[in-house]
Order: sequence, then C-alpha cells, then structure tokens
Amino acid sequence: MAGTDEGVKPRVVILKTGTTYPQIRDQFGDFEDWFVSKLSSQLDLTVADVTQAPPPGRPDGWHGVVVTGSPAMVSDREPWSEHAAGWLKDAVQANIPTFGVCYGHQLLAHALGGKVGYHPKGRETGTHSVTLLESAQTDPLFRHLPQQFSAQLTHKQSVLELPPGAVLLGATDFEPHQAFRIGENAWGVQFHPEFSDDVMRSYLHVQQPELEKEGWELGSLLNLVKPAPQATKLLELFSAWVLDKQRQ
Repeated sequence: MAGTDEGVKPRVVILKTGTTYPQIRDQFGDFEDWFVSKLSSQLDLTVADVTQAPPPGRPDGWHGVVVTGSPAMVSDREPWSEHAAGWLKDAVQANIPTFGVCYGHQLLAHALGGKVGYHPKGRETGTHSVTLLESAQTDPLFRHLPQQFSAQLTHKQSVLELPPGAVLLGATDFEPHQAFRIGENAWGVQFHPEFSDDVMRSYLHVQQPELEKEGWELGSLLNLVKPAPQATKLLELFSAWVLDKQRQ
C-alpha cells in the first residue's frame, strides 16, 4: 500500500483465527486484546474475525497484517482458513508487512507452499529458549534481539517444511522452525510474543489434564515459566517496521 498523508496512522488488520479458553478470556481477555496492548498506539488497528467472515477488503488496502493463534488446526483446511490463506498469499505478493503467530505462522507457511502438520514428537508448551541463526543477524526485526531469548509456546502442529524461498531465523531444541521470513516483509513465529507469563501459566493449568496424560509434570513446567520481554519486543519492532514503510 502506498504511503498515506503525514499524521494519518497506518492501518493494520489483526486477523483473528480463533478464541482462547473461556476461563483465560474471562481473566485476561482474548487473543486480539493481547496484540492490541503490545502493538504500537501509533497504528490504526482493526480486528477481523476470519472464522466468521472473510478478511476485509484487499490486502493492499492495509499497511500491515497480523495473524493470531488459534485452537484450530491448519491441516484440517477448513474453508475459512483456506480463504484466509489465499488472502495472506496475496498480501505477501503485494509486499504488505505481515506477521503471523503460531496458527498464523503455520497458515502463512501453508499459504506460500510449505507443509504444516502435527509435530512428530507431540506438544511443545511453556517457556523455552529460542536460538537465532546467523541469518537473523541481517533480518530487519530479529537483528535487534539477542542470539538466545525466552519465549512462550503452546502448540501441537508445526511448520514441517518451510515455503520455497523462506529464510529460517530461529529454532528451539524441540522445534526447528520457530521463526522464518519470506520476501522482505513477511514473518512467521511459532512462539507467542503476545503472551505474558501469567497467560502462559494459565494455559498450563487449563492444559493440566491433557499434559498429565502425555506424561508432563505440571509443577516442573510452571517452575520454568518466566517473562519473555525479548520475544514481546518483536511486536514493537514489527510496529516500527510498518510505521517506517508508511513514511516511505
């Protein structure tokens, strides 16, 4: 999208791809609330629930796109999800700054020709250390982060194969595809920069019955939870990237 008049806020759409657990929503709000609180107040943010209606307008009508997480599974290829994937592909081809998180990361990869499915070793959840690759040193966003930083995670599906031409930026011991960029303006991250440590703890408590069936020990996971400010900083950096692009 071409730059707008000076003083007009860049328009960014948050594509909401699902909703959190009711008990977490009642205490902390829903996915979009966490993004709105951490993206720049200099952005004109619009939330669009793509599970209920197609993404609004054409991608080139926006200065930026953010895609949330979801309890849905990309590999189910539900009609709303496939429609959103096509729209995302158009956004990337139009060079619109795009940032996908968890489901959004996977949907972006799927839209651009990658492979998404269940991780062969199961679930990744809790606070984990992300290690950046050498490629991150020249990335517009990730070059501002340390080589290792903590991040909040909860997912069963993963990007099993990156899209053609994607640049791998980061990994955890469990998940080799934690972050990637495609083109100059589109990023996907498997981790949750929008999560606070309190939200992460709440997820673990809600997941406790499933975690115990899978052999996890809740207390051990809870003891490892801590704030992840460097991961959260990515939303500030993406905001700054959108603002800079709008001025050009």
